[in-house]
Order: sequence, then C-alpha cells, then structure tokens
Amino acid sequence: MEPGAGKPSFMRNILVRVLLFGVLVIGVRFAYVVTIRGESCDLGDFCFFSLPDNFNITGAGKIGPSAIVVKDAVRSTSTAPSRVDLWTSKGWRKAVQFYSSVFQDLIVDGYLTPNSKSLCVETSSGQDVFALREIGVVDAIGTAKKKSPPLVVSGLPSRQPFDGETFDFVFSGGGVFDKVMRPLDFASEITRTLKPEGFLVVHTKTKDGYSFNSFVDLFNCCTVVKTREIDGMDSSMPYIREIVLKKEPGILRHGTSKSHSNSVNKCSVPGHKKELFQKAEQLIAEEPLKPWITLKRNIKNIKYLPSMVDISFKQRYVYIDVGARSYGSSIGSWFRKQYPKQNKTFEVYAIEADKTFHDEYKLKKGVTLLPYAAWVKNETLFFEINQDPGHKEVEKGRGMGRIQPGQSSAGSGDKIVDQIEGFDFANWLKNSVSERDFVVMKMDVEGTEFDLIPRLFETGAICLIDEIFLECHYNRWQRCCPGERSAKYQKTYDQCLDLFSQLRKSGVLVHQWW
Repeated sequence: MEPGAGKPSFMRNILVRVLLFGVLVIGVRFAYVVTIRGESCDLGDFCFFSLPDNFNITGAGKIGPSAIVVKDAVRSTSTAPSRVDLWTSKGWRKAVQFYSSVFQDLIVDGYLTPNSKSLCVETSSGQDVFALREIGVVDAIGTAKKKSPPLVVSGLPSRQPFDGETFDFVFSGGGVFDKVMRPLDFASEITRTLKPEGFLVVHTKTKDGYSFNSFVDLFNCCTVVKTREIDGMDSSMPYIREIVLKKEPGILRHGTSKSHSNSVNKCSVPGHKKELFQKAEQLIAEEPLKPWITLKRNIKNIKYLPSMVDISFKQRYVYIDVGARSYGSSIGSWFRKQYPKQNKTFEVYAIEADKTFHDEYKLKKGVTLLPYAAWVKNETLFFEINQDPGHKEVEKGRGMGRIQPGQSSAGSGDKIVDQIEGFDFANWLKNSVSERDFVVMKMDVEGTEFDLIPRLFETGAICLIDEIFLECHYNRWQRCCPGERSAKYQKTYDQCLDLFSQLRKSGVLVHQWW
C-alpha cells in the first residue's frame, strides 16, 4: 500500500459525517418549528421553504379544532424568540410541571385520554395547554381575551369561538371561576362546547359547603363525579379544590334553574345550611325587659352570611329594603357602609309606601324605588301614620306608618291616614330574582310581617331569600312608661320567636333586627 492512500478516504469520511450532522440539525430544527411551536417555516428558522399561512400541525400529525377555528393563530411572528424565552423560564416550567401532574392523575382516573379533544379556558399564557401537549394530549387549545399563538386563541368567557359539543375535555385552572363577573354565563358557554359524557375539571379556592353548592348549581347539565383537595402551585393559590363534572345527556340543559323547594311552601335545607345556622348568633329566647337596649346591642353579635361563606358563584346580588323609609334610615347608613359585600355590586330596591320619602330617591343612583306597600295581594290600602311613644324618633316630622286595610281614609287625633296601593310582594319577588341570585332583605313593616312572611311560605318565595334582617313588632315593654306594654301591636314576643325559628328551619338565615 502506498503511504498516502488512506488520507483522502479519511477526509472523505469526515466530510460525510459533517454533512450528515448538518442535515440532522436542520431536520431537528424543522421538526421543532413545525410540530412543537406549531408555526410555519421561514428562512430565519433554517428551513428550505415556507409553509402556507393556513397550514398548521398541532402535534403528531393530528389536526384538531385548534387548527381550523381561528385564522392566523399559528403564523410565525417577530415575537417568537420572546415566547421561546418565556417557555424556558423557571416560572413557566414550574407551572407546566404542576399542570402535567394534574393531567396525568386525570388520565389515570379515566377522565382524560391522549385522544381527547381538549380546551383550556381563560388561560392567558397557555401553560396548561403546553402541559397537555407535552404529555401526549396533542389536540389541545386554550382561549383568553388576548390570543397568544400557537397555544391560545382569542375568546371571551361568555363567547367561545367553537361550535357546540366540540370537546371531550374542558379545563379551568387558576381559580378563574372565583374571579369571573358572570359565572352562570361562563358555565353555560363552556358546557355548550362540551360533548355529552365529556368531562369538565375546575380548580377553585372555595372551601365552604355553601359556595361549593352554589358552584355546582351553575352546571345543571352535569353531575359531580369527583372532588379532591390539592396543594396549589404558589402562594397566590396555596389551596385548590379540584372538581370533576361529567356532562350527562338527557338532564337539564345548561342555564336551566333547578328548584330547591320540595313542595309549594317548603324549602329543602341541605346539610351545609344547617351547619351555617350553628355558626350564626343564637336567637334571644327570653323576652328582653328593655328591648330598646337588648335588641340594639344584639346587632353587634350578628354574623353576616358573607362573613362566613364565599358568595362568588351567584349570578346576581340583590338587596331589598322592605319598609325603607328615607335613604339614610338603613340603605345609606347601614347596608352601603357596613354590610360585607365581598366586592360585589348589589342591585338595591327600596320599597316604601310613604310618599314623604319618594322625592329623595330620585337623586340616589343605583337604587330602584317601588313607591307602594308590600302586601299579600294587589289592592288599595290605607296607610296610617302615628307615633308610638318610646318606640322610635320621628323622622322628618313623620311617625312610623303601617297598613290598615279596609278602613276609612279620615284621620283622627295624631293619626294621618293616606290611601296607597299595595302589591303582591311574594309574586313580585318570584318574578324578580331566582335561586341562583344572592338575595338579602331587610324588613321593617310595623307588624305587617305577620302577613307577609306566611305569604312568602305559602308561595315558596321564601326559598329565594338567603339572608333577612327582620324587625318583629310585638307588645313590647314601653321605654317611656315602666310596667306598660305597647298597645299598638297585639302579637307577643313568643309569636315573634316562632316566626324567626320557622325562617331558620326553612333555610333562611334570619337575624333579629332593631
């Protein structure tokens, strides 16, 4: 053999290996751009050709809803390098690992499969979508108000850009349901996109039974198949309740309200409400000798419902002041300033028959005045104004008014009698609110509560009220005249106590008001 014969062969092998390595690098780069990033090729990506604008591969050769719904969601943009930096950041990877663990558990339980068409709602960055694709659920897409291609397309909570019954699996993470403004609309929309027998998984912060049941009531087309408590991803949400629901064919469609009354005048009282009443302040069993002191002090002991439970999963928030008097009597001085609202905006209704106070409400924004008397039916009534010694101070020169049906309109002595219109309060309530609303009521109607409350029971409207502050009027001891009872009212304290007890037994958190 000649001395130099092996050198060209050696150099040729080196060159071949370099060329093969270069081809391998380009191939890996091409596979990353097209399959992992889901974007089209350009020269900056070391590709030999550019893919059409409408071409998209979401992974492993499968094309799902994410590839056909939103235009231009997958086109390569100048922001691609920043997305790569984001996807490799420590926080991003931590979130992806968290969601990967969650989804793998759901696969083990049979709620998710690699073939599931999957949607992640209200996911601004798409870590959950990335986690799904990474563990092999390749047909996955996310929605948020602002799109973040290729993982997230644009879609509002109440208007998702997909046809009905598109997805086998829908996921809502990060406590989104705790923050959304109209949870019923959100629930209705995402269940619309879910196939029958598909699964919805929600992560929420809720801990108490009241909020859990309020949440479940949003999904009348679904049944709860599993709940569990897991540690959160970080300090912003250290505790997570994971709720798995299954969309059942043949039951109430989304948005249809269930009834929680099991007869025309009786509400069902679930266990979580009974637990609430154990936490609430006790009713005063003994008649107070100085009610103007005892009952007024008792207000400090009241445990408001929103101070004990999360009210986030209600559709609307409504406050009804029956016997409102002036704006400052309770709406302005108490409800606006002291009632815990959990940052919710309440619709406020003032029901007041005394026309002396009507003009004041014309200047108050956010308050709807009903200038009538709450009554058991629609009819003309007489409204008697007089002063009960030692009971309450006269406001604007007016004593406290009460309904006197079927009497003469002529006043006598220190009494003023006006003719007014009464309306069926129970019927109005049933037409104005639903069981999905959070309804708070204050009632101070000078003895008419013994007519109105039985009517609420009779019609089932009582089941619509979550919390009521009730002043019950009875022949109490007089402040001005020791040893004398008020002649204005005929009911006794025991009858008032029975009224309060009936309300709590019916699932209404009632407080003794003054």
